[in-house]
Amino acid sequence: MTEVKNGDIVRIHYTAKLADGTEFDSSAGKEPLEFQVGEGQIIPGLDRRIDGMAVGERSTVTVPAAEGYGPRDEAQVQTVPRAAVPEDVDVGARLQANTPDGRQVVLTVVHLDSEQATVDANHPLAGEDLLFEIEVLEVVGS
Repeated sequence: MTEVKNGDIVRIHYTAKLADGTEFDSSAGKEPLEFQVGEGQIIPGLDRRIDGMAVGERSTVTVPAAEGYGPRDEAQVQTVPRAAVPEDVDVGARLQANTPDGRQVVLTVVHLDSEQATVDANHPLAGEDLLFEIEVLEVVGS
């Protein structure tokens, strides 16, 4: 059996769940996920756990928050004047904004009232330990 190594381009099927078992993503019914191992194309914790697996191998791996989308940072939650967000947005809406240094960030609206809006720049999965059921389908190149 072919063993996956750093630098290989691989295809996998996966189902991604939160620690409580809630599924949040899957390749079921879609094309397999293709990426180059060790190149930062997927979250670090999953990338490292695929290195060394064999083609055809199935595994369930846990990726701690620190190796996934990072810890939740409450400093990333801010309240802004209501006029700073479009009138037609609702709680849960995702907005893009630019930081003072020019980077784009995605904000989730978590609270709205007539005076202010609270937005969260954390990734929705920040602070979450993740479980991945994976199957390595093939190595397609190096």
